[in-house]
Amino acid sequence: MSISVWLWLVAAVLLVAGLLAWRREARGGTRWLLRGVGTVLVLVALGLAGLGGLLRQYAWLFEDVPAASISLRQLAPQRFEATLALGDQPPRTFELLGDEWQLDARVIRWTLPGQLAGLRPVYRFERLSGRYGDPKQELAAARSVHDLRGDWDFWEFRQRWLATLPLADARWGSAAYLPMLDGATYQVYISPRGGLVAKPADAATEALLDQAGW
Repeated sequence: MSISVWLWLVAAVLLVAGLLAWRREARGGTRWLLRGVGTVLVLVALGLAGLGGLLRQYAWLFEDVPAASISLRQLAPQRFEATLALGDQPPRTFELLGDEWQLDARVIRWTLPGQLAGLRPVYRFERLSGRYGDPKQELAAARSVHDLRGDWDFWEFRQRWLATLPLADARWGSAAYLPMLDGATYQVYISPRGGLVAKPADAATEALLDQAGW
């Protein structure tokens, strides 16, 4: 369980204990002592619950957020079928040529006040392409590039309406790539700093990477 869940569980126990202390029958000074203890327990419980909510809300400031997944099936030497899922969109299938896949995106990162207000990095995937491990082959061999841009361009909106606001910290292009291996599945994340990070999605893919020398 996450730290937030543990904090909420402890808060629940303390809250119950505090309410029981308040409701317990006693006389004289003992009664007021129990109510004092109950009040402290309730206040601590509320504080822990609030801290748990804060940690859960801002966990993304320290953790990579899943943004896409890609699975590969080899069709021929240096020719693969890639199944790409972007966020909640239905998976799409593309043919890629080469030794490695590459996913490109444009990213807007917000200033710290914007991040604390709950604004995560905004990104738009631009293209999925295949690349060759040998730069010389990259110059002469057939290329495979697929356009992933949607109809609505957030960057156009940002240029027109957000350019004068001090919320946008930086904007740049980011890319992630890893080798194309038959049966491999990768997860692509957006980091808190606004960059793309690709990782093997399972132990089988990790083993394939080890065998390939990555």
